[in-house]
Amino acid sequence: MVITLFFTIEYLLRIISIQKPIKYIFSFYGIIDLLAVLPMYLSIFFPGASILSIVRALRFLRLFKILHLPQISHQSLQLKEAIDASKEKILVFIYFVLISTIIIGTIMYLVEGEASGFTSIPMAIYWTIVTLTTVGYGDISPETPLGQFIAALVMILGYGIIAVPTGIVTAEFAKKSLKNNTVSTKTSCQVCGSQLHFDNAKYCHECGSELHH
Repeated sequence: MVITLFFTIEYLLRIISIQKPIKYIFSFYGIIDLLAVLPMYLSIFFPGASILSIVRALRFLRLFKILHLPQISHQSLQLKEAIDASKEKILVFIYFVLISTIIIGTIMYLVEGEASGFTSIPMAIYWTIVTLTTVGYGDISPETPLGQFIAALVMILGYGIIAVPTGIVTAEFAKKSLKNNTVSTKTSCQVCGSQLHFDNAKYCHECGSELHH
């Protein structure tokens, strides 16, 4: 209640201090601020409204405002560009994973059958997804030697499936970083003679002296 009271004071002060309070009240973050404090007051007059207190978690959406900080916005932009550049590769990879999951699930259904809990092909596909993602609930498990061998291969394949999308995005991110910071041999340090500085470098990476482009 004390925290909600502070949020209420902040909300009222925002309305009082800004030039266009109506614009703030009906803005995205203004509605979130209102939803963050409203449930507690509703619960005073309507006891059953206390369940609405869960909407106060929407207050965490304000944390996304830190992405607008200059120190973070540049890095987030590079990450967004890397994801956009690699989305086609990731879509092809996901398509491959889906096809492989259906094939493996069908094979496991034929190998194990209903006696081992693989009552249908969708159930076998569910087991394949659980195994590929290395979750391993254990509600269904193969019992035949051939099924256990296939399961072992699926487990090993799962580690690669987790690593491949990360590697694709990382490679694109590194490519974007190198594009923005091209290494040049034209700029050399007049103090120590070191070369291979970035084009936008202001100081020598060896001795720290100022570079003259």
